[in-house]
Amino acid sequence: MGNKIEERVENKLNSIGTEEKEEILKNFSSFKSYLAGKVTAGEKMGLSEEVLAKATEKVAGYLAKHEEPRNREQYLLQELWKNGDKEQQHALSHMLLNMVKNE
Repeated sequence: MGNKIEERVENKLNSIGTEEKEEILKNFSSFKSYLAGKVTAGEKMGLSEEVLAKATEKVAGYLAKHEEPRNREQYLLQELWKNGDKEQQHALSHMLLNMVKNE
């Protein structure tokens, strides 16, 4: 199940248009709101915390590799991501999930 979700996440990331991507990434609040919406949708589908964290890892890895930060918060997240090992990146994914769930 995890690989199918990761594949869907990757397909979604690749299908987001430039204008939509700019709207999502324009500020940290819009990014958190977008992520919160996707987490809520995943929870309604019955995805576990671990599957959601793996999907979040996929998104974070994509952003760190393909997008320039638009603000200080995104820059900090990118630096944490790039300087963390796989275990630390996974932990950061869980923290991002907790952050948007508690909004």
